[in-house]
Amino acid sequence: MEGVPEPHTGWTFLTNHARVLAAIADDHNARIRDIAAHCRLTERAVQKIIADLEQDGYLSHTRTGRGNTYVIEPAKVLRHPAEAGLTVAALLSLLAHDEAARGQEVDAHPKGLDPLGT
Repeated sequence: MEGVPEPHTGWTFLTNHARVLAAIADDHNARIRDIAAHCRLTERAVQKIIADLEQDGYLSHTRTGRGNTYVIEPAKVLRHPAEAGLTVAALLSLLAHDEAARGQEVDAHPKGLDPLGT
């Protein structure tokens, strides 16, 4: 079936909601089709996630021509009690920093940091 991403098995560190929010942060005018391809989700899954994010006030959109322009609420606090006080802006900042580093050669073990903490 064309357009359906190959499935992923096992667990991941980020939720699909975080992936979609990060994709929208990268391009506020992104089409659902493009978000789905970037996040390796179906378009229907992305539509549901966007509806969830809008319902809880993390995201809003306005119709612009044939597309949408999304607005993220950066001061909104994340939902899980373990992230109490962490805002959407803080999460997106971490994800954006990671995305920028992906394109560069980064030393796997920066000076003074042991990845295992030993």
